[in-house]
Amino acid sequence: MRERLQKYMAACGIASRRKCEGIILNGRVTVNGGIIKELGVKIDPQKDEIRLDGKIIKNEVSKVYIALNKPEGYLSSVSDERGRSTIIDLIDIKERIYPIGRLDYNTSGLILLTNDGDIYNRVIHPREEKNKVYLAMIEGNPDESDIKKFESGINIDGFITSNAKFKIIKNNRKSSNVKITIHEGKKRQIRKMCIKIGHPVISLKRVQIGNIKLGDLKEGEWRYLCEQEVNSLRSRK
Repeated sequence: MRERLQKYMAACGIASRRKCEGIILNGRVTVNGGIIKELGVKIDPQKDEIRLDGKIIKNEVSKVYIALNKPEGYLSSVSDERGRSTIIDLIDIKERIYPIGRLDYNTSGLILLTNDGDIYNRVIHPREEKNKVYLAMIEGNPDESDIKKFESGINIDGFITSNAKFKIIKNNRKSSNVKITIHEGKKRQIRKMCIKIGHPVISLKRVQIGNIKLGDLKEGEWRYLCEQEVNSLRSRK
């Protein structure tokens, strides 16, 4: 059975399908010795020899699904050309995995990793609307108009955010602890939204993605997802 090269690469745990497309366009992949520099090429995994940077790539026998409590100060990537620590440094397994989405360098909390390209695309696509829940400490004490503005949609970098939820947990003298729920994942989205309503983020932690909760997982620790959690990723919301 023939399939698109980038889909096969993602299924092998190389990277997300979109990133695999970039790898192909950069001429790093060969099929039966020939360099591929265009998308749309189909391969037969049973007959064709596919190499990345000279090394044969094969589909992983087992699919891996991991929940990690990312500490601040780690990049949500597989590697970093500047030698900074990444979340992969925290996970010691034989399979090649990659993160589903990202958390900012200074944001902590729940992030999922896998070598299953189909699961990656299902979770990352906006139409799936997987709710993401965060606990934040922000500057000042937002009023009703601030909350309404946040929840009804804010223009950040020319992008209007979808409806969100914003709940005050505790008002302190100069700050507030809040619970925020969104289903998008634009870069630094919550931080930019909070700046727009005049209450910049002091600290931010993601505690839930869809039905998967961070729970009592300590910073820097990880666990495998259970079957029920994996199935929830395959379903809508």
